[in-house]
Amino acid sequence: MSFDPGMLHNNGHTAYANGSGPGIRETGVVEKLLTSYGFIQCSERQARLFFHCSQYNGNLQELKIGDDVEFEVSSDRRTGKPIAVKLLKIKPEVLPEERISGQVGPDLHAYPFTVLHGYIHPVVSSIPMHLDGKSAPGQMPTGSVCYERNGEVFYLTYTPDDVEGNIHLDTGDKVSFYMETNKHTGAVSARNIQLVKKKQMRCQGVVCATKEAFGFIERADVVKEIFFHYSEFKGDLEALQAGDDVEFTIKDRNGKEVATDVRLLPQGTVIFEDISIEQFEGTVIMVIPKVPTKNQNDPLPGRINARIGFSDKELPFGEKDTKSKVTLLEGDHIQFNISTDRRDKLERATNIDILPDTFDFTKESREMGVIAAIRDGFGFIKCVDRDARMFFHFSEVLEETQLHISDEVEFTVVPDMLSAQRNHAVRIKKLPKGTVSFHTQSEQRFMGVVEKEAVAATAKNASPNKSKEKEADEGVIAYEDCGVKLTVTYHSKDLEGAYHPQAGDKVEFSINEVKRTGHQSAVSIRILNRNISNGKRLQGFVATLKDNFGFIETANHDQEIFFHYSELCGDLENLELGDTVEYSLSKGKGNKVSAEKVTKVAAVNGIGEDVGATVMLGKVVRPLRSVDPSQTDYQGLIEVTEEGGAKGPSYPFGIMGMANKADCLQKGELVKFQVCMISQTGQKMACNVMPQRRALVECVKDQFGFITYEVGESKKLFFHVKEVQDGLELQAGDEVEFSVVLNQRTGKCSACNVRRVSEGPKPVATPRPDRLVNRLKSITLDDASAPRLVIVRQPRGPDNSKGFNVERKTRQPGVID
Repeated sequence: MSFDPGMLHNNGHTAYANGSGPGIRETGVVEKLLTSYGFIQCSERQARLFFHCSQYNGNLQELKIGDDVEFEVSSDRRTGKPIAVKLLKIKPEVLPEERISGQVGPDLHAYPFTVLHGYIHPVVSSIPMHLDGKSAPGQMPTGSVCYERNGEVFYLTYTPDDVEGNIHLDTGDKVSFYMETNKHTGAVSARNIQLVKKKQMRCQGVVCATKEAFGFIERADVVKEIFFHYSEFKGDLEALQAGDDVEFTIKDRNGKEVATDVRLLPQGTVIFEDISIEQFEGTVIMVIPKVPTKNQNDPLPGRINARIGFSDKELPFGEKDTKSKVTLLEGDHIQFNISTDRRDKLERATNIDILPDTFDFTKESREMGVIAAIRDGFGFIKCVDRDARMFFHFSEVLEETQLHISDEVEFTVVPDMLSAQRNHAVRIKKLPKGTVSFHTQSEQRFMGVVEKEAVAATAKNASPNKSKEKEADEGVIAYEDCGVKLTVTYHSKDLEGAYHPQAGDKVEFSINEVKRTGHQSAVSIRILNRNISNGKRLQGFVATLKDNFGFIETANHDQEIFFHYSELCGDLENLELGDTVEYSLSKGKGNKVSAEKVTKVAAVNGIGEDVGATVMLGKVVRPLRSVDPSQTDYQGLIEVTEEGGAKGPSYPFGIMGMANKADCLQKGELVKFQVCMISQTGQKMACNVMPQRRALVECVKDQFGFITYEVGESKKLFFHVKEVQDGLELQAGDEVEFSVVLNQRTGKCSACNVRRVSEGPKPVATPRPDRLVNRLKSITLDDASAPRLVIVRQPRGPDNSKGFNVERKTRQPGVID
């Protein structure tokens, strides 16, 4: 290829491709060199220029590929392409092979430059990285180091290729390096960079203990605690507590590591361990001792054996690794997760939970009982096999079950660690109702003869005139078992039916044995040979209940018999009006007949037989004697009201004829009822008697009110708002239906089951009196006698002025002033 220098297209001046003026020279690197021509790679721009060897000013033998050259740009006259002319070889700057070393910091002021052993300490800025660890797109990843020489600061760039050992440098790292000049650009950069010391990183941990003036932090990088003084905590010291996540810097003081610059982190930042999602099953082979020994230094003293994969593995656990505080025993079948410590890869069992079938694996002795008392956080169990009540703590209840008094439970008894003489219940499991029994009853029935009659105990609400309550007296039954004559005691409450056996009566019974004491007694006692239909026991119905006595309506519903609560066999709390009872008649002082040995029995169906289907309307002409004690007849009387106001037949009624036994029927009240036939006497009586009461609400005051209804001497009937059906709020004037009940103790009546039939007229605001209206109309501003307004203070604006400083004006939407 031939090249004619005269063919350069100058037109009187040098042409440059980059538009620069004449005399500006560029630099580049010889990329390709042949016999008479070559190519140059420009340093300042992305261009590859042709050059002829005749344009080189110098010894062509010394020009080599890779040499830095300086040149001007012209254009080929034939082709018009840019070419390099007037080439000069650039002599490389010889820099001293001095290794620079120092520390890394974010800025020059953070770490003052000092000379150590003749080395210069530069500050390094790390290579910018994206969050994914890759360099920014479209640019060469570079970092920078800066150093000081003779009081002047210099910055040098570097690339990852300039770092030895393929390591990543962070801002603040101490490094050493050589300086090098780029052949293309002449720029000085750092090369052969070596890491001297990593920047002191911030550590994380959790505060594990706090004292008066210092505390300890459990480190997240190693299994170790580190001391810190409160003066090093940067924050509100009052808010610092054990369990807080913190970060800190480690420094050496007096040969010991201490935490400095301690700062709070958001809760949950520090994670010590990874917990497996999969749950495993295992067996407890070593439990944590309740009272630690002096030589116990193992923080994880418990041990669990589990088969994981295809091999048996023994895992430790500590006090905080159980889900609940229920006592663990050796042999327990448990479920757990595996926790792996991130610091030392130690595995341990955590989230330990006792499985329901664990009692099939352990060798513990289980006992039963009933919850007898519950306090704040603890309670007591009445044991089946022990006399003393057993203490337990709520933390020992399995399955987080809520316990209540009388709940049946199963438990294990262990000695108290603080007192060897005391025991307490642990591992408490709630049982279904009816599981626990304090007695065992024989299936065999025995025959015997009553030697001594049993006397019932005085009822709880016995007469206050008696100084002492009569205690239950045991009866005695003689019987034979396998030819051996024996005796057994019994109580009145263990009789079947309402008939009390007398001395000499032949009875059949079962034997009940108390598990705790082994004491035997007769139960389910039934009289065999005595004719109990000899008229001694009568049947009736409870008609009245007073403070310490009551009345029984006879089976014929025509009389009432007095009885004292001391003659009641059973609990008075369970006795209600209309209950069926059996009793015996006795004569007391003044030959007055009363009932004794009163016993509640199963209820009989209805008052009588042959109840008519017709519902009649009538009026009460005589109430029951319980309502009007002054009358001589017990029965009440209802007169049928016929059409046209004519009087119809009258029918008596008793307590059993009332639809609501607690209802208090007054004389003159309208009722609806049916007629039935009493089988014993053939008498017709009123039954299913229901009053037809309607009246107006007089007033309502907060939680109670009054109805305009005459009862006895009172013309108003009291009611409580809780008795209003459907939770409605009654107003004065509302029409209501209701029942009347008599308080047996106070003798006062009140309304219940109050139902609103219709609403009364709405209250209308009272108009102003005419004299006030006329006065207001006649008042004028000029009237000296008219009320006057006196200005106390003038209104003021937000800035304490008399108004707004700037006049308010209408603003146009979208227009900014």
